[in-house]
Amino acid sequence: MTHRDADHSTNALAQRWQAAWPIALETWSKYTRLHDARLCTTRVEAAKEGLQGSFAMIRLNDQSVVVDMESIAELGLEDYAVEILAHEIGHHVLAPGCVTDQFRLLARIRRGLPTLESHAPMVANLYTDLMINDRLQRQRGLRLADIYRCLARKGGGQQQGGSLWNLYLRIYENLWKLEPGNLGTQKGDDRSEGDAWLGARLVRVYANDWMAGAGRFATLILHYLAEDAKGATHYAINRLLDTTDAAAGCEPFGGVDIEPEELEGIVHPSNDPSITGAEEQSAGADARTTKPLEIATQQTRGQAREPFEYGEILRGAGIQLSEHDIAVRYYRERALPYLVPFPARLVPESPEPLLEGLEPWEIGDPLDEVDWLQTVMQSPRIIPGLTTVRRLYGHEQSTSFDRRPLDLDLYVDSSGSMPNPQFQVSYLSLAGAIIALSALRAGSTVQVTLWSGKNQYMHTDGFIRDDHKILRVLTGFYGGATCFPVHRLRKTFCEGKKRTRPAHILMISDDGITTMFDQDESGNSGWDISAQALSAAGGGGTMALNIRQDWESMVDKWGGYCAQLRRARDEQAWEIFAISRLEDLIEFARVFSRRHYT
Repeated sequence: MTHRDADHSTNALAQRWQAAWPIALETWSKYTRLHDARLCTTRVEAAKEGLQGSFAMIRLNDQSVVVDMESIAELGLEDYAVEILAHEIGHHVLAPGCVTDQFRLLARIRRGLPTLESHAPMVANLYTDLMINDRLQRQRGLRLADIYRCLARKGGGQQQGGSLWNLYLRIYENLWKLEPGNLGTQKGDDRSEGDAWLGARLVRVYANDWMAGAGRFATLILHYLAEDAKGATHYAINRLLDTTDAAAGCEPFGGVDIEPEELEGIVHPSNDPSITGAEEQSAGADARTTKPLEIATQQTRGQAREPFEYGEILRGAGIQLSEHDIAVRYYRERALPYLVPFPARLVPESPEPLLEGLEPWEIGDPLDEVDWLQTVMQSPRIIPGLTTVRRLYGHEQSTSFDRRPLDLDLYVDSSGSMPNPQFQVSYLSLAGAIIALSALRAGSTVQVTLWSGKNQYMHTDGFIRDDHKILRVLTGFYGGATCFPVHRLRKTFCEGKKRTRPAHILMISDDGITTMFDQDESGNSGWDISAQALSAAGGGGTMALNIRQDWESMVDKWGGYCAQLRRARDEQAWEIFAISRLEDLIEFARVFSRRHYT
């Protein structure tokens, strides 16, 4: 067949499949609405859509279905338009359905694959395929089993898929009451046959709550995945992967929090009475169920996952971002539940104009200020500069008030004593994000400076309202020595044009903040710069420091930080909060606005 004939053939095939699209939609519901599938007639065209390796895929960012018609023809699947299109639609309608559920699914699958978390996208794809295919085969009478027979005939048999592929097809054979080998499988030993039965039971039991069964499915296939990782390929499986990059191009949201069910779902199906039908488990089974849960709880450190784990979930969903960009999104999402309207200061409204009389309008004054009515009433003959007049206004001080939010000048410590926010939760960065985003919400502008050792600092370009730029500074990291950039205070408040809006200066650090009272590069006293900055800012200053609670009564043996902090409090009116645990910075961020500004 010539290239021209092949193109004509795939174009005709695409037209046939396009006609099958409405039928595929109705297999789920007559109310299902998706725009037409993208039926690519060549692999080059499919690659431009992001489809590689498989013959079909979905995209969650634009609710699309993409099919490679050239691969469809090569695999002999031309007559299964309704089946394949309905399957892809099922990923949009049933599982995963949306980006957030894709993140939740990957998180649960990862927990069931210790040391093999990188395979979570593939396992999640296989699991959702089971849920969709079983529903279409049994409830809609579609020929999903025939598709797997075609793949087996085209070289995707057990020998190229390994033990995992064989188990996967045996699960289908159990689901659809097929004889062993019907889908190109080999009957395994007692363990694999038992696992295939458990897998089929899992699909039926959790058909209406598929998210709850995800962790159980992962624990079921973990042994087979580890066995195949020693050398067997997943050629046949790769042909079916249509959701591994489904979230590419999406804005991530919903992957930060750890759901209780995520931890509770790490149970092997043989220990799940709803699957096995057993009324109670043995003590040994309880021990096996509890141990992974304890390990997972210890690793998560609370109700939110670490930034590096969050990044792995995003990458597993197909979102390719740098560690820094992932950290920006992580801290924005974690900060959102704590946001409050930023405090505002009451100031008089603009004075109200009061008419006091008339005055001559002269040539050179704005023409729109001429009071033509009064001018004509004084003289019917208008002579500019002689008979023309304008109104004269005075001003009466307003008695009502409006709210003017305080701008925020934020300084965050990034020395070696602080965690790297891109890999581990930094409560300094999180507290800064909560306060900065609250300020933006209330209409304030924010300036952020991240600092560590000498000449190690980054900052926003003045006071801005761009949350992405603010969070990029907050999520940076140096990990060096400790030397506060005193010149940043000086340039912001002591040099240049005087500020017209009040600003609050906030320091988040530890005892290293006292380096701000050292001399700057020009020999100026840090104490003098601090006092001048507070006066020019006009909104006060606060220090949230990771120090001992009893710092006010401590006696410094070597002229340490306590005496300097007491002097800063007494002489310059810095408000100092001792944060003994960095986790308490979250509560400080919530209370900060209420205490100082409301």
